[in-house]
Amino acid sequence: MPLLVNGERVDLARLTGDVIRAYPHLEEKAKLLRSQPAQVVEPKGLLYVQQREFAVTTPKDGSVSILGSDDATTCHIVVLRDTGSGATCLTHCDGSDTEAEVSLIMSSVKSFSSATGYSRLEVHLVGGFNDDRQLSQKLTNQLLRAFDLQPDDVHLVTFCVTELNDREEKDVHFPIIYGIAVNVKTAEIFPATFPEKGPDEDLRSAHVLTGAPLTNIYDAKREQLHIGPYFWTPFPHVDFWLEQDDHQILQNLSTSPLAEPPHFVSHIRSTLTFLKEHPFPSCSLFPDRKPRLYKKNEEGLWEQVCSGKI
Repeated sequence: MPLLVNGERVDLARLTGDVIRAYPHLEEKAKLLRSQPAQVVEPKGLLYVQQREFAVTTPKDGSVSILGSDDATTCHIVVLRDTGSGATCLTHCDGSDTEAEVSLIMSSVKSFSSATGYSRLEVHLVGGFNDDRQLSQKLTNQLLRAFDLQPDDVHLVTFCVTELNDREEKDVHFPIIYGIAVNVKTAEIFPATFPEKGPDEDLRSAHVLTGAPLTNIYDAKREQLHIGPYFWTPFPHVDFWLEQDDHQILQNLSTSPLAEPPHFVSHIRSTLTFLKEHPFPSCSLFPDRKPRLYKKNEEGLWEQVCSGKI
């Protein structure tokens, strides 16, 4: 079944700009979202989702009330919600395998659906900008197409992507919104930044930098974050990259060097250092081939648990 706006199938033969003009309420909603200042989301009750990760939970979750992600330039952040069960998924897509990723998050959300009562699947797309290489536009089109190919009706509710998330300063384009959060209990979506992106931030970033597929990081039934086990081969030329100055790292390891947040280079350096320290994670990080498990403690913060406590 198709991707719908106001009950009508979206005509994907149109250019994105024409789609927006056909549904002016989407443009108004994007304008409203852009006008909100980014809220600082503290770690309590938060599940932070990195690039090429996703997490799904429901309003019944006693540990996680907020899903969020940021640092998206050409990437898009996708929120998919079942209005019946309240099951909510947030993912951070970079265009690596969009069709397979959309199918994966669809099945994950539907696994929480109940057969009783009226419900519909709603999708919110945020991110990207008018970048020189048009990577944002390509990803927007991929996501629209992938949702349109799903066997279920999917209702496009928020569309704040590419030209609708673009600002220009001295002939350079930037995203307006770099990150969003969704309150799982109220379904509110808002621009957000996150002082804490853990646990295991470097490990998870290393997984992405070595070419990982989209990965589910949360078990909502057990209310546990599970990281890994991840395996990779030694990162090629890691010493070479660590010797480069900030400008070279920015130019070569970013899809949009002029639009990256200020901490991009330090984040990449930290990830490369982690890859150098752990060339064989099967030996140093996951010798027992089991994931690193975390649960929220009484303060609402992630705390590692050993497998014997499960």
